[in-house]
Amino acid sequence: MKKIKSRVCTAMLCVGLIAACSSPSEVADNVGVTSDTPTPPVPPQAVSGQSASEELERRTAAGFKSANFVDKEARDGGERNFEYSWPAQVSAIPELAQHLQQERATALSEQKREWSEMITDSPEDCTSCKNNSYARTWEVVADLPRFLSLSANQDVYTGGAHPNYWFDTLVWDREAQAVIDPRTMFTSTDALNAAVTEPYCAALNAERAKKRGGEIDGGFFDDCPSIDDLTLLVGSSDGKSFNRLGLLAAPYVAGPYVEGAYEITLPVTEAVIDTVKPEYGEAFSVK
Repeated sequence: MKKIKSRVCTAMLCVGLIAACSSPSEVADNVGVTSDTPTPPVPPQAVSGQSASEELERRTAAGFKSANFVDKEARDGGERNFEYSWPAQVSAIPELAQHLQQERATALSEQKREWSEMITDSPEDCTSCKNNSYARTWEVVADLPRFLSLSANQDVYTGGAHPNYWFDTLVWDREAQAVIDPRTMFTSTDALNAAVTEPYCAALNAERAKKRGGEIDGGFFDDCPSIDDLTLLVGSSDGKSFNRLGLLAAPYVAGPYVEGAYEITLPVTEAVIDTVKPEYGEAFSVK
């Protein structure tokens, strides 16, 4: 897997500064996000007998709206575009909305700094060298009574032949009032990897063959990536428990950029259940 990680690191080098941190006060000063953001309405209490889909519809229709933040700027022959959004289900959880709001503010502050450096360092006649765009879109993967599972698509362009994109994920634990990484719901990534490697690699190679018009022939991008190189999503088909897993491979992880991302969905099996930590056992079921 070392060569896969090397390729990913090379591809991501141009956007490495996005993840830098700032204190809450610095974030507020830099991007105008105040600490006294109005608290949204309190979510209504669950109604006995409602199905998962009815519960989701009720909660999202209770006065909460999706957030779509856009910030644009043009100067010295260059353009900067920033977009960040999340669904109504996030707005219904003030603590989670604040968490993403702080993340958004930090990313915007870093983009502004990076863009200023690009304009200063770029040749006068290189327009693409002065353009910077950032878009991060959160979507619901599963909304369970205790957990809200989210995924994010992130697109970044900092000059060059093409933009790059990748994925992110998080789970909100309503009982713990905390953001958790889906990987921490399992005893170890090694254990989970052992449980899913065979079906994942078979499904991945089938998708590769479709895109490449034939069989896999042992080329540069034919290795099967492990969980450590993928974005792990925990999903649900019934709104009651996590019964499927999403394994997302960004460009350069399982194939060249031209092939795009590889997104594989697997059912939760007994082998997967055996790798779930006891404290999350009730949240998973075999599909």
